[in-house]
Parts: sequence; structure tokens; C-alpha cells
Amino acid sequence: MKQNTHTSQAGMTLLEVMIVVAIIAIVAAVAYPSYTRYVQDARRADCAGAMVGLANAMERHFSITGSYLGAAAGGGDTGAPAVFGATCPVDGGEATYTLTIAAATATTYSLSAAPTGVQGTDRCGTLTLTNTGVKGVQGATAGNGWAACWR
Repeated sequence: MKQNTHTSQAGMTLLEVMIVVAIIAIVAAVAYPSYTRYVQDARRADCAGAMVGLANAMERHFSITGSYLGAAAGGGDTGAPAVFGATCPVDGGEATYTLTIAAATATTYSLSAAPTGVQGTDRCGTLTLTNTGVKGVQGATAGNGWAACWR
């Protein structure tokens, strides 16, 4: 009796591999922009928290000096804060926002956080916060309400 010397080997054809690669490419094309947006949202939320920390530092400065004046670097009334970190994230790492005291008087202040670096394309633009707790945005892309930017 003669034995069959040919054995069948299972494998994938080139067409099957190409189909799998195409499916992976489609999934990646859909997932990556969503991932990027979620990362930007997380960075923005971190900086919104830092702005509240800066507002607390401004209130501390007021309770010590009786005025919001002089809280900026060099004793100024505008610019980089001297009473708090000047970038987000405040605990170090690559800067994603620049914190500034946009305006300060004896009884009022306005803070801003401008996106920078990898956050520069953020759809919400510059975040703003006043001494009365009014939150806002400047330069937001059309269709983005400011409330969504402060979540």
C-alpha cells in the first residue's frame, strides 16, 4: 500500500492578510482622532483645575495684602503669576497651557490659560476666569459652547 506523502498545510493567503490590514487601518483611522480629542479634553480639564488653584492663590494674595495688585511676576498687575505656577500641568511635564493674570485691580482680576505646544490646536481656545467665578473661552472653534470647554 502506498502512503500519501503530501500533507496539507494550513495558512493565510495574501488576500486574507490584506483584508485584515485594511480592517485594522479603518479602525485606526476612526479611533485615533477620538483618542486625540479625549487627551486634549483631559489636558484642558487639568488646566481648568489649575486655574481654580491660581484663583485661590489670588484670594490668598488679597487676604495678605488687601489687594489683587502685585500678584504677577516682578510685582506687576498683568502677566505670569508670581503667586502660582505659570504653566499647566502645574506638577511638571511638557507645558500645555500658559497661565497669565490678564488684568488685576485692587478689587478684581481676570485670569487666562492659553493653549500651547501639543495643546495648541485645542478647539476651545483660551480659557478665562474672573474673581467672581465667571468662566469663559476666547477663540473657540465655531459650534463649541464654552460650557463644554469647562467640563
